[in-house]
Parts: sequence; C-alpha cells; structure tokens
Amino acid sequence: MTAFEETEEDGESGLGEQEQALLAVERRSWPGPGAKERAVRERLGLSPTRYYQLLNALLDDPRALAHDPVTVNRLRRVREEKQRRREG
Repeated sequence: MTAFEETEEDGESGLGEQEQALLAVERRSWPGPGAKERAVRERLGLSPTRYYQLLNALLDDPRALAHDPVTVNRLRRVREEKQRRREG
C-alpha cells in the first residue's frame, strides 16, 4: 500500500490546509472583477501574485490531482492554452 492510499483511507489527500484552500478558491465562481483577489487577501492572507505562484506549483503536485481532479485538470488545460498562445 502506498502512502497516498493510506491517507485516502483516513479521508485525507495528503495536502495541507493552505493547499486545499487554494483549490477551494479555484472551485468557486466569483461575481465580478476583484472579488477573487479580495478573498485571497482576506481569507488566505496572500497577495494575488503569491497565490498564483503557489497555485501554479500545486497544479504539478500529484496529491492535488488526487484531491480534486476536476479542478486541477481544468486549471492545467487553461495553463497549457495560455502557454500555447505565448509560443504561437
């Protein structure tokens, strides 16, 4: 049994609270411009720049994919599309 399977049995993905909070922010829909950034500052205590740095690193973490595959795969597709536009 892998370490991941052991944590899954306990109902946990192995992600820390902050990592889970980052994904939770991305799962929500936001009413207008600035609402998400305001929530990031108030709830997570992070600047938007730092938030996106942490989120980008989290997208490459297999634990994040296991925790929330729908959100992580959606964000990976968005990231890849942006990279293609820059290169193209």
